[in-house]
Amino acid sequence: MTDLPPVVQQAVDAANAGDTDAFLALFTDDGAVDDWGRIFRGHPAIRGWSDKEFIGVRASLKVTAVRRSGATTTVSAQVGGDGFNGPSDFAFTVSGDRITLMRITG
Repeated sequence: MTDLPPVVQQAVDAANAGDTDAFLALFTDDGAVDDWGRIFRGHPAIRGWSDKEFIGVRASLKVTAVRRSGATTTVSAQVGGDGFNGPSDFAFTVSGDRITLMRITG
């Protein structure tokens, strides 16, 4: 695929497989998703968001580009599924082997 850090590749793979539990396991306990300024912090909040707007609507991510800056890897992807469809950027901030923040920007 592309040159993604292992935890980011695992997040993309979990989303594409529809595996919410695997996706959540990649976040720190206080990790968060920032979906255009709406913050979902902690596993229960991320699950609630994902069930309604991400994995729960069968989102798929086809990675088209990757940019790295320090601890943050930004993945440009073509999003498909039963929710939002189109290009989007996902900025993953990583600490060790876990995600502290996934920010969706555009």
